[in-house]
Amino acid sequence: MISKNKIKFIRSLEKKKFRNETDCFLAEGNKLVADILPFFECVCLIAKSSWLAMQGNARTSELIIAEEGDMEKISLLKTPQDVLAVFRQQHHALDNESLRNELSLVLDGIQDPGNLGTIIRLADWFGIKRLICSPDTADMYNTKTIQATMGAIARVQVFYVSLSEWLDGLKDIPVYGAFLEGKNIYTETLTSSGLIVVGNEGNGISRSVEERITQKLYIPNYPPEAETTESLNVAAAAAIVCSEFRRRNFM
Repeated sequence: MISKNKIKFIRSLEKKKFRNETDCFLAEGNKLVADILPFFECVCLIAKSSWLAMQGNARTSELIIAEEGDMEKISLLKTPQDVLAVFRQQHHALDNESLRNELSLVLDGIQDPGNLGTIIRLADWFGIKRLICSPDTADMYNTKTIQATMGAIARVQVFYVSLSEWLDGLKDIPVYGAFLEGKNIYTETLTSSGLIVVGNEGNGISRSVEERITQKLYIPNYPPEAETTESLNVAAAAAIVCSEFRRRNFM
C-alpha cells in the first residue's frame, strides 16, 4: 500500500516549485518509463508486478509494487497505466564550442508544455542533441512536457539561458529564425550547422532575439495566392524547418 506521504510527494511534483525544491520530476506510462530508466537516476518506481516482470532488473532507489487501486490514487493521467516513476533531474553545462559543428534549436518563449515536449521529440528524430531555451520557456520537467517527449528527453539536452546575452557571446555561428516576413526557406542557402530559432506561440520571436538573427526564413503556404490560416503551430513549423535543413545537407 502506498502511504499518504508518498501520494502527497508524487502529487506535489505536478508543480514547478516542488520539482525545483526536490530536484525531481515525474514520468508515467509503460513505454515512457522504460525508455527513461537507463538514462536518469530513478528515485522511486511504483509499478504493477506484470510490468516489472517484463523489465527485468529495474534500477531504482525505492521500489513499490502497486496493489489494486494504487495507480488510480497517484496517477495524473486520465487513464492510469501500469507504472509511475520519480526521477532525479539532470543538469548539464552548455559548451558553446560544440555548437559550431552541429545543428541546434533555440526556443524563445515557448509557453505550452505540450509544444515543448513535441519539439524535444522532433529534435531527437532529426538528430538535434541540444535545445537552448529562454528562461520564460515552459519547464522541460513539466509532467505534460515529459509525456509529450515520448522518451526523447533521455537523448536531448535542454538548457535555459538569457538568449540575447548568450547570442551576443557567440561568434561566426549562423542564426536562422522563422518569420512570416522572412525569405523562402526552399530557395535560401542553408548550412549543415547553426542555430534555428522559433518563437512564442502568439508573438513569435522577441525583438531582442530578432536583432541577433542573421537569416530570416519563411515557410510558404501553397498555393502562394491562396487564403490560408494565419500561421503554423510552432512545433509544426519547427518540424518543417528541421526537415528542410536535414534534407538539404544530408541527402
